Amino acid sequence: MVNCGLLTSQNAPVPLKHIEVDLQVQGHVATVTSTLQYINEEAHLLEAVFVFPMPSGAALCHFSAKIADQEIVAEVQEKQEAREQYDDAVSSGQQAFLLEESEESVDVFKMSVGSLPPGQSAAITFIYITELSVQADHSLQFCLPAVLNPRYTPAGSGGGIVSEITSSSSGIPYSLSFTAHVSSPNPITKVESKCPLEPLMFLNTDHTKAKVSLCAGHMFDRDVELYLYYQNPHQLTAIVEAGSPSAQPGTLLGDPVVMVSFYPEFPESVMSSMSSCGEFVFVMDRSGSMRCRMYHGRGVQERIECARDTLLLLLKSLPMDCYFNIYGFGSHYESFFPKSVQYSQDTMEQAVKKVKEMQADMGGTEILRPLKNIYKQPCIPNHPRQLFIFTDGEVGNTKDVLHCVRSNANFHRCFSFGIGEGASSALITGLAENSSGHAQFITGNERMQAKVMQSLRYALQPAVIDITEDWTGLSFTRLSPPINSLFHGQRALIYAQLKGEECQKPGAKGKISVQYCLGDQEVSNIVHFSLKPAENSGLAIHRLGARSLIRSLERDKQDDGADKEALKARVVELSKQSGVSSSHTAFIAVHKGSGQAVKGPLVKRRIPTPRIQQQQTAQMSLHGLCK
Repeated sequence: MVNCGLLTSQNAPVPLKHIEVDLQVQGHVATVTSTLQYINEEAHLLEAVFVFPMPSGAALCHFSAKIADQEIVAEVQEKQEAREQYDDAVSSGQQAFLLEESEESVDVFKMSVGSLPPGQSAAITFIYITELSVQADHSLQFCLPAVLNPRYTPAGSGGGIVSEITSSSSGIPYSLSFTAHVSSPNPITKVESKCPLEPLMFLNTDHTKAKVSLCAGHMFDRDVELYLYYQNPHQLTAIVEAGSPSAQPGTLLGDPVVMVSFYPEFPESVMSSMSSCGEFVFVMDRSGSMRCRMYHGRGVQERIECARDTLLLLLKSLPMDCYFNIYGFGSHYESFFPKSVQYSQDTMEQAVKKVKEMQADMGGTEILRPLKNIYKQPCIPNHPRQLFIFTDGEVGNTKDVLHCVRSNANFHRCFSFGIGEGASSALITGLAENSSGHAQFITGNERMQAKVMQSLRYALQPAVIDITEDWTGLSFTRLSPPINSLFHGQRALIYAQLKGEECQKPGAKGKISVQYCLGDQEVSNIVHFSLKPAENSGLAIHRLGARSLIRSLERDKQDDGADKEALKARVVELSKQSGVSSSHTAFIAVHKGSGQAVKGPLVKRRIPTPRIQQQQTAQMSLHGLCK
């Protein structure tokens, strides 16, 4: 693999020294505060660049810098304006800080720290809010991504921040301290992690509040995953959050916002008649990066081995008389059969033999071409087509891929598997969200089987159609996109801005009913809730609602015939109003001290981001990423 960008020289001091993370969990919502400690140990002015991962569904809502005793809070501005302001400030000798989201992939951010004088230190703080994902064992997962894999960009595709990613092949010269405070309406039963934790400390007698920390000395060279277990995790809930007193009523931040969380429970009669028909197309990433280890450490399984194990488990679990085919892709692609074949003992054994021989030997990660080929194949009557995609997500043209998937979602549902730490959450989650499917992330063997079988059950479940909502007596504006898929026992979330005087009445109640058709049955899930705002929730739900609406508008902008300029203007307006990042805005902070104009170029240092070791030695190029 070839990495591009300005690399930290082998012996140069790296300005990032420590990361401190505070996690506040309230039920299903996590607020993450990260503080990064920088110091310029060199003898000249320095510009540091740090490219880092973030969960694709996160709402980044705060960015600030503290220099000596002065704190500068960043503002959200249109991206190009923010870049120009940053460049002007740095060239005039002022200290400036720029935080921007990749225009190609929503799970990659770049932070630029400009004009740090020799010996100067700075503390950078950013805050984001994210939903906790529900796992197959009913736990809630929080993941703090540390690993950022380089993204392969096919020739002719755009680049941008993604193609600038640079990784370190040596140790990471900064450490992490991490503390989590967990609060839940129901008792917390346990917290688990693959990283070593201090003992769980309960903060009250009913075990609804707890604290846990990483053991001291943790090097931030792999993802930090927490699995939270609550009693009665499948409760239907609705949380109303009051608007900001300083915001104008009628605006997004000025009105109350509700987050509705429900778990569809399908009738047993329907679940017992799981579909045995279907066409299952397995799409396996065989690019060079799949030779990487699943995570940092000796003796750890390679990604291609894990992907093979996952595929074999699925292959041996398919119902008889369905149809299937298997594709492998890299810089080119190939399929086991010219077209899908009927599943039988004979065809299954043929496929198993070929799967066991699969290697990561097909070059770059060009997933778009095999997808387009599959979409061109005629569907088999009465056999809904389901795609199972296994990849580490190392692509640089994520938005092109997701647009293609979304355009073909009427007849193709994607169940995606992110293999190994650092898998792109934007790609893996986006494949599922844009096709009414489901996403899983597999970072080790201990939870693989449950995740694989859950996805297969979802694929065999009868399709849910005609999903409608009824908000009895409430005036509202929906912030999240319409629900387009439901799975048995899998959480669905709805965000809405509440309007009108009903919300202000003492003791006021709300009700939402979600109706849908499952097979030949009509099903309804009803949530009753108080309109009284929750205490001490800040604006977390408002931010998540704003993020959901911004992402919907950004997806709409990709559609043919869309008024792109109008949608961009709306995204910029929402982003600035809510303080939530977008692909068209950036956070900018300038310390307007006594700076002098910079004479000559600043020395640029790119801070290494953890990456799983490649099996081959990386080489340097100025032209892009390739494998």
